[in-house]
Amino acid sequence: MNAMPFARGLSAGLLSAVSLMLAGTSAPAQDYPTKEIHAICMFPPGTGADILVRFFAAKLQEVIGKSVVVENKVGAQGSIATEAVARAKPDGYTIAITPASSTLAMAAHIFKKLSYDPVKDFAPVTPLATVSFSIVVDGKKPFRSMADLTAFLKSKDARGFYGGAANTGIVSSELYLRAIGTKSQPVSFRTPVDMLGAMANGDLDFVSADNLWTVGQAKEGRVKALAVTGASRSSALPDVPTLKESGFPDIAVEAWWGVYVPAGTPQPVIDKLRVAFEKIMAMPDTKAFLTRGAMDPLAGNADTLRALLVRDLEKWGEYVELAKIEKQ
Repeated sequence: MNAMPFARGLSAGLLSAVSLMLAGTSAPAQDYPTKEIHAICMFPPGTGADILVRFFAAKLQEVIGKSVVVENKVGAQGSIATEAVARAKPDGYTIAITPASSTLAMAAHIFKKLSYDPVKDFAPVTPLATVSFSIVVDGKKPFRSMADLTAFLKSKDARGFYGGAANTGIVSSELYLRAIGTKSQPVSFRTPVDMLGAMANGDLDFVSADNLWTVGQAKEGRVKALAVTGASRSSALPDVPTLKESGFPDIAVEAWWGVYVPAGTPQPVIDKLRVAFEKIMAMPDTKAFLTRGAMDPLAGNADTLRALLVRDLEKWGEYVELAKIEKQ
């Protein structure tokens, strides 16, 4: 009996089965998207961050040709929304447009028990933007530079007060105070608006606030920005130097936004999303939107997000201890 025809037939059958199997697994990625995409938002509707998520969701819908629905899952400093993405089916139909510097990097250190792994449970798609803060003083104060503020704080001999409404701002302030070798008592506020009255009354020597708030208040002359906390100058405050330029080369703290999907999402799907967001970031109205929000585009790719996360996972361990941020 000649076994060769049988062997050839068996090989052909196996090849056919493998081909069908591969076609079945790649077809969803090739056809993606075939239904609406859900963008999970950790912020309440109507907030500035919610508006940002909805802007990018609307643009994604425009570029990719399918409905993109924003779902607000609010609570636990973003961990409810972030967990929802981590536990979603990894098929590209659930995405996170998120300030990953807090929802992933910071969260690993401010929660005693985290329901998701910031590294293993997510696949980065693309970076979007950075948001830096400002070291701000009352507009009536004579300070013109960080050197002026430093001299004043040292003269108070640790009897000063500063305000903060976000962990990033508080950390920036504590890094600055450590660098100049003095202390100042932190006062936490719910919003930057609440800090304004306290500063006007002379109860605060300085505050660290997000640049969007700072731009509006500076235009009215209520506050004066002495430095921004990011690695480079903010397009919203182009005349304000960075802390690095002001004599603090080791301080650069900013929030950064990116797009993530659940780990295990097929790479062709991730690639389609990445290309779509690259088109969005190249649009003139996207650049205008970010400028209005005092944000700066963050160039790069998925590797950029991975590197940022690795860096900030390490840094936020130090930051939480330095700023005495209470763990939850």
